Amino acid sequence: MNWSSWRAVPWIDTRASFVADTPKNGSLLDLGSSDGETLCHMSELRPDLKFFSVDIAGRPPRTPRNTEFVQANLESDTLPWPDQSFDSITCMHVVEHLHTMTNLWREIRRLLKPGGRAYIETPGLQSVTTPSAPESLRGKITLNFYDDPTHIRPVPITSLVALARDNRLFVSRAGRSRNWLFAAAYPLLSLLPPSRKRYVAKIHWLGWSVYLIAEKPAA
Repeated sequence: MNWSSWRAVPWIDTRASFVADTPKNGSLLDLGSSDGETLCHMSELRPDLKFFSVDIAGRPPRTPRNTEFVQANLESDTLPWPDQSFDSITCMHVVEHLHTMTNLWREIRRLLKPGGRAYIETPGLQSVTTPSAPESLRGKITLNFYDDPTHIRPVPITSLVALARDNRLFVSRAGRSRNWLFAAAYPLLSLLPPSRKRYVAKIHWLGWSVYLIAEKPAA
């Protein structure tokens, strides 16, 4: 969905609600930007923000204008920005691809400004038992955790909470990530032939992903 038309109601989407709370003209770092689609949606919602992006595979094919990109390995690299650079950090569907999160959390703590917040999202444990999409949609959407061969292991929300606290961050919120508009569409879409749109709606209906918001103390 194009968030430029939905800026007044960010609360309908867990991610959008987080991004909307970033200070005006603030800075947002996205860790693991993949194809850049989510970062572009953030820019639709908050065009006033300055965006920064990191991915191991190289610059995403789409990013907001003037996005500063760095190619890096989040398991090992120290990112090039100074301490306390960012108001918000997002890291969505990355931790399940990592063997270790020690460096990731160290960098999140270092780079957040005092009072800054980080949003981490990952497939919930129920993704392990969710049936896979039909063969015709394999590779286009992940329903079962192991549909994606690059997934290493599910990361329980309790583990994320513990890691945040170990890095002296305050966990202000945690739960299931949803877009309520997509979730509301699922009962109707479930009656239609299989499609990517139908299964995206199902993911939001189920609350397939879990999230955590961690804050750096202001002082």
